[in-house]
Amino acid sequence: MNGLRGAAWLLVFQSIGELISRGLTLPLPGPVVGMVLMLVGLRFAVVREPVAECANFLLAHLSLLFVPVGVGVMTHLDLLSHYGGRMLVVIAVSTWLGLAVTATVLYWPDRKVHEKD
Repeated sequence: MNGLRGAAWLLVFQSIGELISRGLTLPLPGPVVGMVLMLVGLRFAVVREPVAECANFLLAHLSLLFVPVGVGVMTHLDLLSHYGGRMLVVIAVSTWLGLAVTATVLYWPDRKVHEKD
C-alpha cells in the first residue's frame, strides 16, 4: 500500500509540474518542474518513505522497461542494417562531445581559482 502512495506522489508532482509549466509558459517541460518540486518534497518523511518504496520496486523491475525497446529494434532491423554504422558513429561522437563539454565545464571554475593564487 505504501508503494501505491509513492506512485501517487510521483504522479501528483508530475501533474503539478505540468500545470505550472503550462500555466506560466515556462521553457522547461512539466516533468522537470515536477522533479524539482519532488526534490523539495523529499525532505518530508510523508513523501520520502512511500516514494522510496515505489522507487525500489521500479528499480527491481527496471529490465522489463527495456522489452519494448528491444522489440522496436527487432521490428526495424532493416533500418538498423542500413543506417547502423552511421548511427553508431553519431552516438559515439555525441557521447564524446558531451563528456568533453562536461569535463571542460567542471574544470573551468577550478582553473580560475588556481590562476588567482
